[in-house]
Amino acid sequence: MDPAWRVLIYSSVAAATAAFGALPLASGRTQPLRLFGWANALASGLMLGVAYSLMAVSLDRGLAQTGLGALAGIACITLARAVAGTAGVIRLGAIHAVPEGIAIGVAMAAGLPFGALMTTALAVHNIPEATVAIATMTRRGTSLTLATLLAVAANVNQVVFALAAFLLVSAVPVLLPWTLGFAFGALLYLVMVELLPDSYRDAGRTSIALVTIVAMGIVVLLHDGGR
Repeated sequence: MDPAWRVLIYSSVAAATAAFGALPLASGRTQPLRLFGWANALASGLMLGVAYSLMAVSLDRGLAQTGLGALAGIACITLARAVAGTAGVIRLGAIHAVPEGIAIGVAMAAGLPFGALMTTALAVHNIPEATVAIATMTRRGTSLTLATLLAVAANVNQVVFALAAFLLVSAVPVLLPWTLGFAFGALLYLVMVELLPDSYRDAGRTSIALVTIVAMGIVVLLHDGGR
């Protein structure tokens, strides 16, 4: 299979997994607030695991490039969030999907096993993240079906940027540590500034810390064990 098609398929499946985020809400009963805190904590831990793995692979290819790429990623996502302001949950989800897509694309460029692991981790991450987004929309009167479709649609950027990042790095391999660092910095920003603060607001600190650490640890162990 052509590598670009593989990236397209993998990233599309990862984006589509957001639909499973509706399952905890399918009963129609009001869910406890802590459920959404734990969902954000799970998403945070998985994203931190991906960020760590990207950093580890990138540092092997250039310390300076990784550091500068990370700073660029933080700067770009900060600017995007500032421009978006208090935008709706779908627009914010679309912003989140950009660095996630870049992470998938550059991970696939670094190697298929690594790319498959990072894509799987982000696919699972999309589920609890979508649960929170869908719940927010349904509380505002959107039907569960439409909210689910919108949550999946918000991940279209994941596919676009995964393919774009893969093609760019494949054409200019010297950019690999830069783009790995970029994705690492942007993902770390999203966890620290958005996902974790939201989760602490909705659930107890101890449970949030445990869920986050366990989720991160699983990704890190799978990555380090496969090296």
